[in-house]
Amino acid sequence: MSDSHAHAQPCANPDHHVHDLPDFLREVADVCAERGLRLTPLREKVLRLVAESGRPVKAYDLLDRIHDDKGTAAPPTVYRALDFLLENGFIHKLESINAFVGCHQPRVQHSVPFLLCDGCHTAVELEDERVTTLLNEQARALGFRPQAQTLEVHGLCAKCSDDR
Repeated sequence: MSDSHAHAQPCANPDHHVHDLPDFLREVADVCAERGLRLTPLREKVLRLVAESGRPVKAYDLLDRIHDDKGTAAPPTVYRALDFLLENGFIHKLESINAFVGCHQPRVQHSVPFLLCDGCHTAVELEDERVTTLLNEQARALGFRPQAQTLEVHGLCAKCSDDR
């Protein structure tokens, strides 16, 4: 296991999930080009909105913020854009709150645990392969063939705990 994963580490800036928006968008565009994927203007706009939100964003909030030449974008097109971004590992879906966050490692498909603050609604992506490895190993030991993981821990972040 690499030194970066020796202990659980939150992403570098938990208050803003994607660290550098222009670099992130450029990296996603590069990954799409390398994989022969089409990053349409709508997909890029949805990705930008998710990434710049700084905290989990719900699909209906994205719908309110996306406008095309005729007003708002149709819900199916936004959901298709979200599906594309999810399938290709550019965003994560937080199942328990039905919201999305940008992935700070868009080149690598991975499962990661999230800490979700019920006070300020931030999401911290933990960089700790041990957790996902342990879950996969235990599942396999029981004869289960894991295909995907979503681990979300709800509670209060340090700031919100101090405020109470």
